[in-house]
Amino acid sequence: MISTVATKPYADQMPGTSGLRKKVPVFQQENYAENFIQAIFDSLEGFEGKTLVIGGDGRYYNREVIQVALKMAAANGFGKVMVGQGGILSTPAASHVIRKYGAFGGIVLSASHNPGGPTEDFGIKYNIGNGGPAPEKITDAIFARTKVIDSYKIADVADIDLDTVGSFDLAGMTVEVIDPVTDYADLMETLFDFPAIRALIASGFRVVIDSMSAVTGPYAVEILEKRLGAPAGSVRNEIPLPDFGHHHPDPNLVHAKELYDDVMSVDGPDFGAASDGDGDRNMIVGKGMFVTPSDSLAVIAANATCAPGYAKGIAGIARSMPTSAAADRVAEKLGIGMYETPTGWKFFGNLMDADKVTVCGEESFGTGSAHVREKDGLWAVLFWLNIIAARKEGVKDIILKHWAEYGRNYYSRHDYEGVDTDQANALVSALRNKLSTLPGTQIGSLIVSEADDFSYLDPVDQSVSRNQGIRILFQGGSRIVFRLSGTGTSGATLRLYVERYEADAAKHQIETQKALEDLIGAAETIAEIRKFTGMNEPTVIT
Repeated sequence: MISTVATKPYADQMPGTSGLRKKVPVFQQENYAENFIQAIFDSLEGFEGKTLVIGGDGRYYNREVIQVALKMAAANGFGKVMVGQGGILSTPAASHVIRKYGAFGGIVLSASHNPGGPTEDFGIKYNIGNGGPAPEKITDAIFARTKVIDSYKIADVADIDLDTVGSFDLAGMTVEVIDPVTDYADLMETLFDFPAIRALIASGFRVVIDSMSAVTGPYAVEILEKRLGAPAGSVRNEIPLPDFGHHHPDPNLVHAKELYDDVMSVDGPDFGAASDGDGDRNMIVGKGMFVTPSDSLAVIAANATCAPGYAKGIAGIARSMPTSAAADRVAEKLGIGMYETPTGWKFFGNLMDADKVTVCGEESFGTGSAHVREKDGLWAVLFWLNIIAARKEGVKDIILKHWAEYGRNYYSRHDYEGVDTDQANALVSALRNKLSTLPGTQIGSLIVSEADDFSYLDPVDQSVSRNQGIRILFQGGSRIVFRLSGTGTSGATLRLYVERYEADAAKHQIETQKALEDLIGAAETIAEIRKFTGMNEPTVIT
């Protein structure tokens, strides 16, 4: 019943910031998924008889790989697997299930905000027992194993019925198919003031959420429409589709433009939000105001005590290095710790486990807290609705008052997608070679004060992560950051982050790109982006 299958290694199975992501046809190669899953199991110890959680965002090839993973888990000695009905579990919901039921770990099948379909993206990620992404020591071990793997174990049994909730036997291992939504929705109800939000919606405050035909749909319908009383249809594109309806499930001003335009229209909703493929990202839009992810983190931190689950205050705040320093000013005023980490949610896990931080965020539309160990799109949406209900103010007023109190961090991210990988690496290499010569350089009215390649010393386990993004800081506090993204599957994505702090409230409503114009020009002068990428402008500006 248990087979050991001979295989040959693939050379390209190095996990990125969120697991292994490749195009579906790559994963469909003989033993490709099996090799990586076996490498995960071979890199772990002490899981015999323990529980594993498996689920994904419903994208194309999700069901097929779940069936393989179930049979391999049985063959490798797990005692039980909890799997979401239909193969569905949002990334934050998977984290919660791991934590709530004391599972050994979990396999999350997703490529997050990347497109889905027969020729699009797929991904496999391992989460550890705290519910968070595996740390680098584990992903490094997995990659090392993939390079020499010569066999994998699998049970020769029929597929499990993923659509029926209940318990099943699979080669002596229990498979429990669970409702993927209820545990997560119940958790949200313990964190936020549902009666206050319900009253806000009942008063006529119109809320819409675009689930982008991705995994958030069932969760948003249960919470927003069924538990909070929003009218049917408030959740748009609520049915998860394997190809996300041919759309790109990335909640930003390009891919969620229809929602943005609707909220900004005269007769549009008062509040809009969008989530991504696996439910861990969010975009917040209020009437007359788009909220940057950096500002969203800062506002949530500053108003955390509005929500019952955070009524006693927060222990600290963490943000990824490219994220704006808006939250730093909140932490300073609250007298709590502020931690700047590399990009990747796994870096927040140690800080939360050590009770050093409660809320954290990344500029790539990700915010979350210690309730799970992943970023959480719906959590952020509910937090905003809780703040609005408590303050009895709209999004625009809340943001303007926040800027008046803390100052505004003008901030933008320019993505250059699909760049030739060699050219992208050449750009970064050339930048690194310039770093020591940049301080003191003047570009227009800007003078470089510091330049480095960000390195992070984890204050909990003392691990060091180097080469995490090139930072160029200017006198007066402005900065530009260059980083190659680790979440794409074809070519390279160069990300340029641009930031300027403005304390004067009279200057808080300048158009963002205009306010950052000289810094954007300096980035081109220093990095020669057009020369290396062959692109005259970014693919996406957020």
